[in-house]
Amino acid sequence: MRPETEAQLAQILRDASGPLTVTGGATRLWPEEGQGARLDMTALTGVTLYEPEALTLVVRAGTPLEEVRQTLAAEGQMLGFEPTGAPGSTIGGVAATNASGPRRVQAGAARDAMLGVRFVDGQGQVVRNGGRVMKNVTGYDLVKLLAGSRGTLGALTEISFRTAPLPPVTATLALPDLDPAAAIPALSAALGGPFDVSGAAWLPGHGALIRLEGLAASVKARAAALTARLSAFGAVRDGDPQTWLLLHSNIHDPDLDTWRITCRPSEAPALLTHLPEPQSLDWGGALIHVRLPRGQMPDLPTFSGHARRILGAPAILPAPHALTARLERDLRARFDPRGLFGNPA
Repeated sequence: MRPETEAQLAQILRDASGPLTVTGGATRLWPEEGQGARLDMTALTGVTLYEPEALTLVVRAGTPLEEVRQTLAAEGQMLGFEPTGAPGSTIGGVAATNASGPRRVQAGAARDAMLGVRFVDGQGQVVRNGGRVMKNVTGYDLVKLLAGSRGTLGALTEISFRTAPLPPVTATLALPDLDPAAAIPALSAALGGPFDVSGAAWLPGHGALIRLEGLAASVKARAAALTARLSAFGAVRDGDPQTWLLLHSNIHDPDLDTWRITCRPSEAPALLTHLPEPQSLDWGGALIHVRLPRGQMPDLPTFSGHARRILGAPAILPAPHALTARLERDLRARFDPRGLFGNPA
């Protein structure tokens, strides 16, 4: 099923009787997702409003992420939360999964840049919430609720975003000799100082990476001060800004499972002692991607975050907390009383 208009989508959902999986490019499906009939949103494309001077973009959910990037770049702008995605990724998938890249440590997540949404719920009703520009964002905050809901509450058709100017200058500092555990104190020192860091990560073969952006004089001054601060952790070198493109693109392996672990950066060193070398650390160590043999679960100590298998065999998930389970049940009963939506991406 591939609706070409919001009205067609609403009719499909009113007539549906079985489980559905709402997809854009289907590039963000978790292993246990996609069991229902596919509801392909890629025909709902196009920018419906773009006001660069107001830093506002309104775009249909099936629009390719790369098209959105190019549209914004032509006006010297970007999505500040720096979404990443495989070829075919759509902006609706970005919103539905709250996908956020390295700049999240500075700019916040996708949900923080979302101003408004239009979606069709499980009863075939078109729902609009939020605004199309920043000054008109009012009402119940369904925008934040839909961000990261992975389509379990409705099929997104249109999203409004706050955009951001492209930084005029970018500099990357690298500490290539640091292993993951040693990198975390260095990344924390950079994030905890007055350096306005827009990325703090670790990659195999590249070591710790810290990014600074802004006006040339400001970047130069902050880079010098940060280099002096980081010299206690090892040799600091100029890094390649293109390295940031590798951060979320090297986690796929057809023969292994990929796990996504989120935690407090202070907890990461202890977790790493229970894991093989990670494929990446992001957000100063708060996000860990690691590969394990097929079907193997990480043997982790108790920590305050969350671990999930995102690529490979279907995940075995722990039962949610009773309060969380009740909230999810009540929300689904309100937005999808017939239980049409599975877990799309």
